[in-house]
Amino acid sequence: MRRILLSTAKILISAALLYLALRKVDLTELLSRFTASSLFWIGMAISATFLQIFVGVLRWREVSAACGAPLELGRAMRYNVIGSFFNQTLPSAIGGDAVRLWLVARAGAGWRAATYSIFVDRAIGLVALAILIVASLPWSYRLITDPNGRSALLFVDFAALAGGIGFLIFGALKWRWLKTWWATHHIHACAVIANRVVFNRTRGPIVALLSLLVHVLAVVIAWCVVQSIAAPVSFAQVFLLVPPVMLITLMPISIAGWGVREASMSLAFGFAGLAANEGVNVSLLFGAVSFIVGAFGGLVWILSAEKAAQGSAQLGVPE
Repeated sequence: MRRILLSTAKILISAALLYLALRKVDLTELLSRFTASSLFWIGMAISATFLQIFVGVLRWREVSAACGAPLELGRAMRYNVIGSFFNQTLPSAIGGDAVRLWLVARAGAGWRAATYSIFVDRAIGLVALAILIVASLPWSYRLITDPNGRSALLFVDFAALAGGIGFLIFGALKWRWLKTWWATHHIHACAVIANRVVFNRTRGPIVALLSLLVHVLAVVIAWCVVQSIAAPVSFAQVFLLVPPVMLITLMPISIAGWGVREASMSLAFGFAGLAANEGVNVSLLFGAVSFIVGAFGGLVWILSAEKAAQGSAQLGVPE
């Protein structure tokens, strides 16, 4: 019953926020802006999304190896593409993570190693996103002159950054009870692995670069969407506005981020002195691109050996 209530609440949140955001959009006017070149830019956005997934795969493999759950490149890519499908269908922006965890565990890595690999990968990505936003704050402040917008940006970003840094510090603590008490044991173990990955001389720079590239590609996807409708928004503005919106969208309070992303993008554009309806337009098309990629992931899932397997037996899927 609790799961049903939570899912219902997320559906209602998505619906309510989408309704409020769509009130600012003239869908007829938006459709009239599509030309032959729009298809090219949407195609570029889809290609950039697949590249983003691949870059995420490379980072996840580095993290998984440190967690004792090594993954072949082909299998990791398949799991991430399948995860993109469930991100669009499960009541959360991170629903695909749960599916990836399940797939890795069934493939023989075990539930603990699979859970650690997903959790640490997500935590490192969150820290990288917060650092990227902090690094761009001097330029964001020039763009966002509204005091409420500045306050919201600082609160969201530094809350995420504090959480990420606190997570890494937690892993550096040596108190014995952290490793034995049930409430801290697994979180501390994940934090230890995260430190081992981030501060490794060989693996750390690779993971850092891949993490930043994942978020830069999100900006590229949004820029391609902007180009598809010839919105009067520069690449620099997209670069400064999209990462904070992506950070807010990570909150698992809606279906695939729908509604939260549109409302956040509308506010971000408004705070930056841009047309709020353009923010909603960009967000809707960004979501549509994700939906298309997710549909491809659904096809991969339907045709996969994991889907065909019965029960919960471990899988030995050949590459």
